[in-house]
Amino acid sequence: MPLTHFDTKGDAHMVDVSDKEFTARVAVAEGHITMAQQTFDIIAQGKAKKGDVLSVARLAGIMGAKKTPELIPLCHPLPITKVAVELMLEPDLPGVRIEATVKTTGQTGVEMEALTAVSTAALTVYDMAKAVDKAMQIGGIRVVLKDGGKSGRYEA
Repeated sequence: MPLTHFDTKGDAHMVDVSDKEFTARVAVAEGHITMAQQTFDIIAQGKAKKGDVLSVARLAGIMGAKKTPELIPLCHPLPITKVAVELMLEPDLPGVRIEATVKTTGQTGVEMEALTAVSTAALTVYDMAKAVDKAMQIGGIRVVLKDGGKSGRYEA
């Protein structure tokens, strides 16, 4: 199957979705950020100097999903109907697990919006805690569910 974002000459282009049907679509993405135990404790106890890390990161993730077509050159602007970003403290990492769910009724999927939401939330956690831990690592960002449209359902 050829890559859809390239034309027959090999030039990048925005995929034409004008003939696709409007269908309900959902995508879920996940990722995590690992950190030193001290950093985890500061976030868990709500003692970060910049404020409530998880609440700010949740809002940043929602905003990131809404801004996806401004960040990813060939993404279609979509009428997003729902963005939910969950951040869970995970002592075993230690760190934060992030999950984003994005929904729309449209002609193309919202995988990129879900991935951008997770990425933006993780970057916000890093930004808010970097004063105490510059060695934090962001990873595991992937689509775990995509449903709707012609290609149907995908689950990791």
